[in-house]
Amino acid sequence: MSEPTGAARRRGPFKVGDQVQLTDPKGRHYTFTLEEGKNFHTHKGSFPHDELIGAPEGSVVRTTGNVAYLALRPLLPDYVLSMPRGAAVVYPKDAGQILAFADIFPGARVVEAGVGSGSLSSFLLRAIGDSGMLHSYERREDFAEIAKGNVERYFGGPHPAWQLTVGDLQDNLTDTDVDRVILDMLAPWECLEAVSKSLVPGGILCCYVATTTQLARTVESIREIGCYAEPQPWESMIRNWHVEGLAVRPDHRMIGHTGFLVTARRLADGVEPPMRRRRPAKGAYGEDYDGPNKG
Repeated sequence: MSEPTGAARRRGPFKVGDQVQLTDPKGRHYTFTLEEGKNFHTHKGSFPHDELIGAPEGSVVRTTGNVAYLALRPLLPDYVLSMPRGAAVVYPKDAGQILAFADIFPGARVVEAGVGSGSLSSFLLRAIGDSGMLHSYERREDFAEIAKGNVERYFGGPHPAWQLTVGDLQDNLTDTDVDRVILDMLAPWECLEAVSKSLVPGGILCCYVATTTQLARTVESIREIGCYAEPQPWESMIRNWHVEGLAVRPDHRMIGHTGFLVTARRLADGVEPPMRRRRPAKGAYGEDYDGPNKG
């Protein structure tokens, strides 16, 4: 039985072509690709790549300036934050939420719109594995090329489960029996009719939007189309902690708002969603409310 795509690059001694993440004494990261005969240079000296080739992961190397660096393979969250960008990346905290709450499973058939720089595509491909299917749609050819390079660099080559199409999702979508749809775009409501025809009953739609106005229109549009259970919107934030002896406190900086997530389950054809028991606040749908798709 062959190993899953990219697995061989995640274990064993360092090899030529592996990506290495160095951590200096101040916790700063430096990422490079191992090549025979090359040297890694910093303002604190240099060392030859050959010193790491064949060494176990977790080794420590010293530069000519006698500064110690810890050498590890970058984790996927590290990789996506340092990879070349065309568009903004989906941050690891949001990618993790998408994998969990969109219930991405091995072998899943997933459609993604808005590839950006390939961050979320990499997370999705690793979750669905070689037996799954990820069909990604990206309007901009330049973004698609950057994403393709980033994904293939991480997995060590083309991923057998990935198909990348340049063009609008609603104009090009032909996939059927799709388990999950992930929309990372400015106007996900424009694609609801198309993706709803592709999603299987019980399938999950997940939208990633940046602003409250986008959030409101997305949620109301999902309700209006009438073939989904009640959508669930939320956001997440991460705050690290400083722990040094008796000095235990939250860090001064945190990863705050990056975007909103909305998930909704596809209903069976011909089924109307149950009435919501919780009524909206008085005035929520007042005279000045035009609806999600008007104005």
